[in-house]
Amino acid sequence: MNDLVQLTKEYDVAVITINNPPVNALSPGVPEGISGALDRIAKDDSVKAVVLIGGGRTFVAGADIKEFGKMTSGKPRGAGLLPLLLKIEDGSKPVIVAIHGTAFGGGLELAMAGHYRVAVSSAQVGQPEVKLGIIPGAAGTQRLPRLAGVAKALEMCTTGNPIKAEEALKFGIIDRVIEGDLLAGAVTFAREVAGKPAPKTRERNEKLGNASDNAAVFSSARETVAKKQRGLLAPVAAIDSIEAATKMSFEEGCQAEQKLFVECLFSEQSKSLIHVFFSEREVSKIPDIPKETATISIKSAAVVGAGTMGGGITMVLANAGIPVLLKEADQAALDRGLATIKSNYANSVKRGRFSQEAADERFNRITPTLSYDGFSNVDLVIEAVFEGMALKKEVFKELERVCKPGAILASNTSTLGIDEIAASTSRPGFVIGTHFFSPANVMRLLEIVRGKATSKEVIATCMQLSKTLGKVGVLVGNCRGFVGNRMFGPYRREAQFLVEEGAGIEAVDKALVDFGNAMRPLAVGDLAGLDVGWRIRKEYRHLEVPGIRQPFAEDRLCELGRFGQKTEAGWYKYDDQRRAIPDPVVHELVRKWVTEAGIVQRKISAEEITDRCIYALVNEGARILEEGYALRASDIDIIYLNGYGFPAHRGGPMWYADTVGLKKVFDRVSEFHRQHGETWRPAPLLKRLAEQGKTFAQFGKEEGAAV
Repeated sequence: MNDLVQLTKEYDVAVITINNPPVNALSPGVPEGISGALDRIAKDDSVKAVVLIGGGRTFVAGADIKEFGKMTSGKPRGAGLLPLLLKIEDGSKPVIVAIHGTAFGGGLELAMAGHYRVAVSSAQVGQPEVKLGIIPGAAGTQRLPRLAGVAKALEMCTTGNPIKAEEALKFGIIDRVIEGDLLAGAVTFAREVAGKPAPKTRERNEKLGNASDNAAVFSSARETVAKKQRGLLAPVAAIDSIEAATKMSFEEGCQAEQKLFVECLFSEQSKSLIHVFFSEREVSKIPDIPKETATISIKSAAVVGAGTMGGGITMVLANAGIPVLLKEADQAALDRGLATIKSNYANSVKRGRFSQEAADERFNRITPTLSYDGFSNVDLVIEAVFEGMALKKEVFKELERVCKPGAILASNTSTLGIDEIAASTSRPGFVIGTHFFSPANVMRLLEIVRGKATSKEVIATCMQLSKTLGKVGVLVGNCRGFVGNRMFGPYRREAQFLVEEGAGIEAVDKALVDFGNAMRPLAVGDLAGLDVGWRIRKEYRHLEVPGIRQPFAEDRLCELGRFGQKTEAGWYKYDDQRRAIPDPVVHELVRKWVTEAGIVQRKISAEEITDRCIYALVNEGARILEEGYALRASDIDIIYLNGYGFPAHRGGPMWYADTVGLKKVFDRVSEFHRQHGETWRPAPLLKRLAEQGKTFAQFGKEEGAAV
């Protein structure tokens, strides 16, 4: 035993308590502490049963992820969990694992080695390792099918999604749901089973099924993974490992699991997903804003504009329990916005996301209005009107007049300058950008845009609020397009250039989807509305450098009224289900336009399509990083993973470039610069890091950043 594990007694029941805050991770010292406690218990004849419980807010939320890094770097580490789990199972006194909070990953593997498991009704259990690009490595794929059955084990290990205590009881993962005090209930249960033969999970084979039935189950699981988790190694490995449990002895199955676990752990996919895990926790750390910075209490809010974005933002606030005023300029627009919100809630009820009562409760937090009456009481206003500077300034002048001192005035602009908006008020310290992504009630990303005058208190409040709203808040600097859309411009620019140069529309979209992107670059333009980008380009036309090539086919489509899904025609045409259908008319139009422009089309490979689109992102990301508009390369990665569908198993554009090697990326960008001109001039930071043999990840840590 040690400071991380305590041993106490409740008369004839020993209680082993894990105390490794905040989440009782199985860090070095915890398995050893449990093992030492079991040794003492074995020698104490007065003890008839054992309860293993977590102190604090949870049982065991998993292994210490830093240990995986030690394994891949060859650093010394402990013996791992397997010896301890066998020791628990082979003990002569029944071990009852008492679960509250979460038993995830190694936590569930530890729990499954117990002879019994009890849990409070709010507890959750799961094997989320697949989300880190690995599989359970301490017999999780061998014990789980023995408790829950093959189909449930496959579902849990391939999706990584947790299940609640009631469902865990139904499938046999736990043996009882405890009402009231968990420890008291677990001790009572322990006395009930003391002296009876203790079942070893590894010897329970009754749920492993037979070969003919299992064949269909495994085939179906592989089909689902191929469709929903395209290109991912870990879900396939999890299936293979669970299949081993049904065909081999427990010992052989564990060996098969270990081999697959190590293969996954040393893969680029796992390293990328672990990078994502830590990066998502890093984004909330702002160097010049200490944790203790005071924040403003947000008890009420208002949204100006009930369109697609305004309605979605209103739902986000209402879902978080914040009463919200929703303002529109006229009744028809307000009615349309409310109808869309109501329809979204109805769909959520239909899909079982929450009850009708919960949907009504959320909807009732929204108060529609055609005036600014009531705005004097709110703590936060989010402007979500049409993306035009003149209109936004007009709104902010009005907000200045009606809002109380100390209220946060936020703009949901996706490209326009926060400083210019803030200058239309006399309180620029309280103006900030909150760039939600569409649909706002679904997408996790929230770019929080810092103006030059935005106060630290307002920034700290918005970063904290992002968590309350269930968003990943990333602080960015104030430049055109901020981080996400500034990079998205070159990405979509190359997609359009490629079409104009001879690549098919579908070929461009397919190459990027095959790379792993969730969204096709041309189809996503249709989804957002081609007219949105067209309008922004017209607004910024005066800033374009003369003589620099610009794509033109998309603007021509807009001139023909082809705005995308909203008009049932853009790059693609759309049926009544909004499904994209290739349109020969567009192919002919593009061919005609490029011929008139004197562009000679050619055959273009999928590799060139991918390199040009992805390296355009990377090159612009390097400029953003060097100019200080992003704090860290990993912040850019989190923006692209959560806002633009970049594949998580590639770690984000900047991490992906690091894995390719910046020298190789720089050489390819330089090649494109020679072939395609000034738009491809390599970013100075990319050139410098490539020459120094360094990475983007090192830049943030070594040289610091601004924002």
